[in-house]
Amino acid sequence: MCMDHSILCKCGREEASFNFKNEVLPPETIEKLYCPYCSEGMNIDSATMINDNGWVIHYDMDVASLYGNKLPAGHKKSLSPELIFDEGYVTWRGVYPGDHIDSKNEREALAVMAKSNPKKYFKEMQTWAVDRMGRLKEEGWRKADDR
Repeated sequence: MCMDHSILCKCGREEASFNFKNEVLPPETIEKLYCPYCSEGMNIDSATMINDNGWVIHYDMDVASLYGNKLPAGHKKSLSPELIFDEGYVTWRGVYPGDHIDSKNEREALAVMAKSNPKKYFKEMQTWAVDRMGRLKEEGWRKADDR
């Protein structure tokens, strides 16, 4: 089960939704969130932060370590911001902040043709999904990359 939580960035301009995979780590694992506006020019501490296309998540690694005993054996020793994010323990809901909203709207726009032309709809959905992930990968989003 994944819980969704929305968090405002430090400057208050942007909001991001997060998933917490299997609720292993609590929401308090996120110390601060920085959008591209409030992260501009900041130094990234790789021991506590991850930068995803200008969005910076500052993890409270003490909290993560405290709950680390819930992680699979191989992950306990290698606890890092990259592991927390890339393995989905505390990560965006979707590929990027707001992705769950954008992709829903894009799918709904395509769904209009489902009743009138199901074959075309199916083909368009496949093309949309592949093209979309390619675009997101080119834009530099971590979750769109084949890690």
